[in-house]
Amino acid sequence: MIERSHLRIVREIERQGSLTAAAENLHLTQSALSHTIRKLEQQVGTALWRREGRRLQLTQAGEYLLKESLRLLPQMERMDDVLAGFAAGDKGTLSIGMECHPCYQWLLKVVEPFLARWPGVDVDVKQEFQFGGIAALFSHDIDILVTPDPIRRDGIQFDPVFPYEQVLVVSSDNPLAELEHASPGDLSDQVLYTYPVAVERLDIFQQFLLPAQHSPKKHKTVEATEIMLQMVAADRGVATLPQWLVEEYSQRLPVRSVRLGEQGIHKHIHLGTRTDEAQSPFGESFLALALESAGALD
Repeated sequence: MIERSHLRIVREIERQGSLTAAAENLHLTQSALSHTIRKLEQQVGTALWRREGRRLQLTQAGEYLLKESLRLLPQMERMDDVLAGFAAGDKGTLSIGMECHPCYQWLLKVVEPFLARWPGVDVDVKQEFQFGGIAALFSHDIDILVTPDPIRRDGIQFDPVFPYEQVLVVSSDNPLAELEHASPGDLSDQVLYTYPVAVERLDIFQQFLLPAQHSPKKHKTVEATEIMLQMVAADRGVATLPQWLVEEYSQRLPVRSVRLGEQGIHKHIHLGTRTDEAQSPFGESFLALALESAGALD
């Protein structure tokens, strides 16, 4: 069986042009190298070199083996480097699950410096509709779960990254834009846009409308944040989003934020991780960058 050491011998003899120089570079004695060559030729059943004066020349079989050595050895050395990177914790893939549509905008602010800091690590983001977040963590489909609504389970740890306020987003031309805070009844004549999420997971319903036994004039779902805000800006309806996200969009769209109730709806983005294993170095780095992002959004 051809081994990597055989490929290295073929390549080094060709590079150096003599057994003596090749043996020195391979950290072998000349006799040990000669013995290995004889054993290799016996193993393959044909000569790989022939002597022409004081120089070794490759046979046709030797030329073939050299060609394969030059093709395979760089790939093997690359594998060594990659595996060493995995062992050192600076290569790999960080899989992130999202259970929060607007959190995707926040995630972009963390991923950019993360990729710059970890050039050997890829980021794979899985959206909420593709999996159940807790189940995905337990099954190792994801490494980190981003959610505003953590469900406590043994074996899962949730760390609050930063707080935010969920606010009502209205057009600057909407009469609600003049309010200091909105009451549930104020939405009775409004079209309410939300992400396509079950009502029982929507704060606007569970913490604001349903306890007061109110409902909007109509409830419509929109997948994309940009489209939702374009509809709000055109005064087609209202929506609820994190305050920091509204502040970003209000710089280029005629939208305003209004507090939901006198006290407002206050939330945290949480990051969920497994407690039965240590985070990789780049996973720890992501968590640190996520905490740093809180200041950037204040």
